[in-house]
Amino acid sequence: MAANQPRLHLLAYDIADPKRLTQVHRTVRRYGLPLQYSVFIVPATAARMEGLLAELADIIEPAEDDIRVYPLPKNPDIVHHGRQWLAEGIQLLGDDPLGRLNAALADPADAD
Repeated sequence: MAANQPRLHLLAYDIADPKRLTQVHRTVRRYGLPLQYSVFIVPATAARMEGLLAELADIIEPAEDDIRVYPLPKNPDIVHHGRQWLAEGIQLLGDDPLGRLNAALADPADAD
């Protein structure tokens, strides 16, 4: 995949200090959609993801905190159990999950 093409990333973090945790959460929230408390799905080009990780590197303490990023395939096979984890009507399944996520982040009403 070309570096300038956006793709979905799963970003998870474990931050030891509550103040840093808040800063990390607010930073990642600007880039992606929270799936759980410390797990986000982030649509980003390689450059945008590098920018996010650079911001996070300025916040965290590497000896105490952990941030992991997993690039997802173009058409991820997403399975979940339990309560709905996205706003009603938003689905990442189908032919264009990245397009659906981008639409959902821009305007949840357009994600259908």
